Amino acid sequence: MAATRTKRARTARHTDERWAELADLALVIAREIQFRGYTDPRAERLTQSEGVVMRYLQGAPDAAPSRIAAATGLQRTNLSTVLRALEKKGLIERRASTDDARGVQVHLTERGRTNYSIVRREWGDAVSRAADGDTTSLDATLALLTTIKTGLTTTRPDEVPRQAASRTDGEA
Repeated sequence: MAATRTKRARTARHTDERWAELADLALVIAREIQFRGYTDPRAERLTQSEGVVMRYLQGAPDAAPSRIAAATGLQRTNLSTVLRALEKKGLIERRASTDDARGVQVHLTERGRTNYSIVRREWGDAVSRAADGDTTSLDATLALLTTIKTGLTTTRPDEVPRQAASRTDGEA
């Protein structure tokens, strides 16, 4: 009985370490993709926060800033800075809300849609080259990562912990 508990505890620690390794690898891979930059001269380089907002807007091409903040986990003050930068780059535009003239809606521009398409293709090319084009476990990997992404976003805390809120883009 004690041997079984010890074996389970070792297995649990091993499993915990494998999940930690997956999380660490995901962070390293994301950083390496961002570090590479882009070969297409039309591609606009984005910070991590800008990329998060642009990724969200691909599925919600016009959204209120409060909805963007809630969906991306960015604080409203940080989001305002990100939106100004994206607007300056010509990737989004802000317009008065059709529902409430006091409100604002954020809209993707054609340049914003095109830029995301370009950078997404380059990310895919970089990852494919890094894996030598091996698609053996690609479907299973995509399914697992999608499950993890959904689980993390649906269980995101309402309040961002102070340590995470004070970090700048790119810090681990």
